[in-house]
Amino acid sequence: MTSEQTGLKGVLSGVRVLDFGRYIAGPYCAALLSDFGAEVIRVEKRSGGEDRFQAPVSETGDGGLFQQVNRNKRGMTLDPMTEDGQAVVRRLVATADVVVANLPPQTLAAMKLDYESLKAIKPDIILTMVTAYGQGGPYSERVGFDGIGQVMSGAVYMTSEGDGERPYRFQAPWVDFGTALHCAYGTVLALMARGQTGRGQIVEGALLGTALAINNGMLIEQAMLGINRVPTGNRGQTSGPVDIFRTADGWILVQVVGQPLFRRWAKLMGEEDFWLTDPRFKDDISRGENGAVISERMSRWCAERTSTEALDILGKAMIPGGQVLKPQQVLDDPHVKAMGFFQPVDYPGLPSPAPIARGALGLSDTPGSIRERAPVLGEHTDAILTELGYAAADIADLRARSII
Repeated sequence: MTSEQTGLKGVLSGVRVLDFGRYIAGPYCAALLSDFGAEVIRVEKRSGGEDRFQAPVSETGDGGLFQQVNRNKRGMTLDPMTEDGQAVVRRLVATADVVVANLPPQTLAAMKLDYESLKAIKPDIILTMVTAYGQGGPYSERVGFDGIGQVMSGAVYMTSEGDGERPYRFQAPWVDFGTALHCAYGTVLALMARGQTGRGQIVEGALLGTALAINNGMLIEQAMLGINRVPTGNRGQTSGPVDIFRTADGWILVQVVGQPLFRRWAKLMGEEDFWLTDPRFKDDISRGENGAVISERMSRWCAERTSTEALDILGKAMIPGGQVLKPQQVLDDPHVKAMGFFQPVDYPGLPSPAPIARGALGLSDTPGSIRERAPVLGEHTDAILTELGYAAADIADLRARSII
């Protein structure tokens, strides 16, 4: 049930956010705030941000990812590097609570979006910024994308078949989305702090910081034990069986962690006397160290069954398992459909409504919601400028001089 259905305003209703973000980390942070009632204005270059046209799906070349991370926003175009463009920025900032920008610090300063410039306009402003590496280290001036965090966290090295042999970057941008989640959380905390102190502040996220946080457990193990793990493909290293197994008609993941689950697995195999008495399998870490033996046994079991048969049996035995799905299979999955994880959202130039993933967070009394599609390029420019006090002639002049 959405906030509109409950008759409640979003918990962030009354908060205005200016989104100068690009790609994922900044825009998705702002989208999460918008889901819960914040008014978000997405500010793009006159020709459109590069992220708008990634993996195009519409007749006008707008991409699916853009539509996901820019729902519930109003959109305007602006050249903030010009004097008149910066005048527009000043008017916008004077009305805002939060500015979101995942841009390098030097670019923020050039656009007058650095914290000191913003604070001179609105003393209690909150600046939520995202960089690739964070500020203060030797890489601070470098730029980067999600994959940089992945490869520098140790996660990509561990995702290969041997000691650094053909490592694989994960296709889904988990570092970007994880950073967006951290930044949305930080922005809400900064708003709460402002309510207590009256002061704004900087909320800073970094792609590398997010990746290191997510892979921290493995790095702690390395620091404490110097274990120097080498990759084992899909097979887990600290418990077992944890692996992706071929079935008679596809692939499934089985993930057994902890002694109670391992007992259930051994019973399912019909070989409790062996698996529960052999010291090689006495605890999780021992099972991880001898995972190849366990995976070989599970491989034989899975090969004799279809994916559906195997998962039905595993489910009844309360053993975690899931099918390796192709993208279309994800969309067709009965549980995904029943849960309503996607909301069909229309968009100009699409052959049918796009399945936009709802925010993966439920609040029983004040839920978030997808209320509006992402804006087409410059869709709300005139309306936003009118609200700021620009007359129609002024807006026409700005357009004629390529400011908007």
